[in-house]
Order: sequence, then structure tokens, then C-alpha cells
Amino acid sequence: MISKSGQSARTRRPCSIDFDPDRSDRPAVAFRVDFSDYQAEVPQHQHRQGQLVLALHGAVTCTAANGLWIVPPDCGVWIPGGVPHSNQVTSNARLSYLFVEPDAVALPRECCTLSVSPMLREMILRLADVQASYTPDDHVGRLVRVLLDELALMPKEGLELPVSSHPKIAMIAAALTAEPGDRRTLAEWADHVAMSERSLKRLMVQETGLTFGRWRRQLYLVIALRELASGATVQRVSSDLGYESVTAFIVMFKKALGTTPTRYFAT
Repeated sequence: MISKSGQSARTRRPCSIDFDPDRSDRPAVAFRVDFSDYQAEVPQHQHRQGQLVLALHGAVTCTAANGLWIVPPDCGVWIPGGVPHSNQVTSNARLSYLFVEPDAVALPRECCTLSVSPMLREMILRLADVQASYTPDDHVGRLVRVLLDELALMPKEGLELPVSSHPKIAMIAAALTAEPGDRRTLAEWADHVAMSERSLKRLMVQETGLTFGRWRRQLYLVIALRELASGATVQRVSSDLGYESVTAFIVMFKKALGTTPTRYFAT
């Protein structure tokens, strides 16, 4: 099997081999990971420490705690310690992992997307470059204290796609993920999964907290962010998602994230 990068998938190592935070007793450690060297899918696992997943290039999708998150620019996905999760990355992905000891700083107890300021991003990357151990009072130790203080101040972003293990909702989610341009209505999906429209409408809200229309728009947003981060054009993403025009897609994107796709991904 040949990956998009042209490298045999059998020769790419699981990243867990080289990035094991449990070996550290420091309040925080960071790593850079280039997935041209590692397998693109990280199976479900968990860490004792909390983990912040930061995308430096490309995109990563995290699945955990009944939700799915895309890691867009200027954000990171926070996964508390002990929460089972899995990651799927694009072939061009370069990530940074920040692992934080449970009692080092007060951070959310649930998975979420956090904004990451330019200063915080640079401090995480600086920490990732530290090869040796550090002490609380040396230069790196002081950097880590400021880093964790800044991380605790970062606001949450609403970039989660709620997922459900209910077989009928999971069937719809799998079909739309595989073919996001499928524009069947709620009534047509209800017929597809052998339910009444009213029952499916109620089940969707019960399982995800969103109406079917809002849930599908959030799915479109997650897919759009992933594909645009992978290098796809706005025109292609718009077409793949079944929008009648590029303008309609841009309107949806701007309504959700406050800016156009081009400006959102501008460096």
C-alpha cells in the first residue's frame, strides 16, 4: 500500500513508539511530529496527562468523548488525561503535542477546541525543541510556568461535531462523511433508516444536542476545514459538499467562523 506521500505505509512507524509522555515527571513536555515519518492513523488510546494537539501544517481529526474535532490554524484540541481518543491526520500533517500533568494548571475537564495565541504557539514550539530535562527555576522551567498560565486563559471555540453510537445516527454520519455532497432531506434519511421523520428528528436532538440541519452544517464545516488545510481549493471543497455555488459555501463558512476560507487560512 502506497500513501499519498509515496512512502510505503508498512514502513511508517506508530508515533506512540517515539512520543511517550508517561516517561516524564515534568509539569509539561512538548513534541513536534511530522507524519511523513509516522502512520496517519493513531488508534484509540489514552494518556495519564492532558494533551493539547496543535496543527502546524495540514490537519488532524480527533475523535473522543462522543465528539469529533478538527484542529484548525490558531487552535488546538484539548484532551484531558484518561480520556480515550484517536487521531486521523492528513498526509501533509505536521503537529505539536503538548502534554500537561494533571495538577499543573486548571484546564477544562472535557474535550474542547481552544484558541492558541501566537505567543503561546511559539512557547510550545520552543519547549518542543528542549532535549534535556529542566528544573522549576531554570530558564525552561520559568518558560513552562508562563506557558501554562497562558494556556489556562485561552478561550474555547465551538468546532466540535457531536457524534453518537446509536446505530441509526451512526449510519447517517458514516454515509455523509463518505459522501458529504449527499443532499437528502431529513424525511429521506428517515425513510433510509426505517424511521418516521418525527422520530428521527427527536432522536437526532436527543443524541447530538443539535437539529439535523445544524448537525449537518457542522459536519460540512469540519470536513471543509480538514480539506482546506490539506491544500484543497475552495472551489473543490464547495463542489464536494454539494453547494450550488462557491459563494453559498463561503457564506456558510463566514457565518460559522466570522471570515472567509482564504482569510482564515492566511499565514
